[in-house]
Amino acid sequence: MAVTVRPAAPGDVGALVPLFDAYRQFYRLPSDPEQARQYLSERLGRDESVVWLAFAEPRPDPVGFVQLYPAFSSLSMGRAWVLNDLYVMPEGRRAGAARALLERARRHAVETGALYLELETAVTNTAAQSLYESLGWKRSTGFYRYELSVSS
Repeated sequence: MAVTVRPAAPGDVGALVPLFDAYRQFYRLPSDPEQARQYLSERLGRDESVVWLAFAEPRPDPVGFVQLYPAFSSLSMGRAWVLNDLYVMPEGRRAGAARALLERARRHAVETGALYLELETAVTNTAAQSLYESLGWKRSTGFYRYELSVSS
């Protein structure tokens, strides 16, 4: 099965919504296609993120996506990208879609002069961890990650 990757445009939101909704459900969040549509439309319409879509022949609809958000590092004084979302539908797995999306994200970072890409994944997502490590990603050991919820 051949995999191709192309950038998503605002007109791709309809095809992206089922993937994004399935991705959120993978992380045990409730399905909400309408909110997903609004969120994705805002991100793509405002150029607040970059989304790449993976297609596995002969399927006409995308089987996966990766979403990158721009970031900057004060210490390194340069651009970075946060690989925030990566998802491949079950029927697209084992076809190389995730690997192709990760490679495209890496190339995008290089093309935009970024110093690095960063991502985080669930501790239990060992399949993803194996893929990341096979592509040269290194688990961070130098910093702790903290969160502060500011919503009600």
